[in-house]
Amino acid sequence: MRRLAFLALACAVSAQAAAPAPAALSEPALISPKALSAATLAVARAGERLVAAGERGTVLWSDDGGKAWQQAAVPVRAGLTALRFVDANNGWAAGHLGVILKTSDGGKTWIKQLDGLQAAASLLAAATDDAGRRAAQRMVEEGADKPWFDLDAIDARQAIAVGAYGLAMVTRDGGATWQPLPTRAANPRGLHLYGVRVVGDQWFIAGEQGLLLRSSDGGASFTALASPYKGSFFGLLASPSGALLAYGLRGSVYRSTDAGNSWDKVDLGTPLSLQAGIARRGELTLLAQTGELFVSADDGRTFKRQPPPAGPLPAAGLASAPDDAWVIASLRGTRRAQP
Repeated sequence: MRRLAFLALACAVSAQAAAPAPAALSEPALISPKALSAATLAVARAGERLVAAGERGTVLWSDDGGKAWQQAAVPVRAGLTALRFVDANNGWAAGHLGVILKTSDGGKTWIKQLDGLQAAASLLAAATDDAGRRAAQRMVEEGADKPWFDLDAIDARQAIAVGAYGLAMVTRDGGATWQPLPTRAANPRGLHLYGVRVVGDQWFIAGEQGLLLRSSDGGASFTALASPYKGSFFGLLASPSGALLAYGLRGSVYRSTDAGNSWDKVDLGTPLSLQAGIARRGELTLLAQTGELFVSADDGRTFKRQPPPAGPLPAAGLASAPDDAWVIASLRGTRRAQP
């Protein structure tokens, strides 16, 4: 009874103290021809379709391998930073203001499942100690300003989102509800979380200052892994064999074949920060911030550098079209290029 009373009180306090909701959470993305050349930060495959997302809630979709794009209906104007699909129809997008969106038609239309105000209230309700309650209350008072940086999805019902200041949440019911993940004990300083990947029955999270977390019980608990690097990791990539790559600042790449217990450095010979990575046709490919690619044909042990297939540009996301063309999300719009 005391627990139920506290939850009710926490919700009441958060409702009273919360910052007002930004207009971008209730205004739909503007449908405009200019959206077709807007900055994009993520691109992903949904079956044979490509979907890209970026500034001001812009989501684009293409059924011809990225040659032509159409704009999707999106209920918010918040910038979107991450995309993840589990099949041709079901996927999630996440980004600024704590927004998480869901699609069930391959990215043509989206619904909002969560925003930063709701996420902060959920954190406050779930807090179990004074330190956790104080941290959650600050988020409630600061409002919906915390972005998500990455997503992963297990199936159409289970997905994980990670973001700024240690934010991490999971849905197990297709997004009807989102619950906080217990990462605070393993990340007491609230470092930013930039990447998340599920590999078999292990969940991995990577973040700033070399942070690496692992859950072996489906997200019920997390432990901090001994990190081989003190710079920021911007993403995680799993190979077909189950090897895990952590990549990020200044071309840093580390590879683990034992679920993160030990790591080997992979030398790319570049100072360029790495923004995204994908596995396709037995190869692993990492995207640098300038649009250059680094491709491995030996399960991530070594990489060969390739010039920017779409020319130099501020790149953010990478996908492979059904015809094997590269599709790159960038601050200059989405670009398609043959390998």
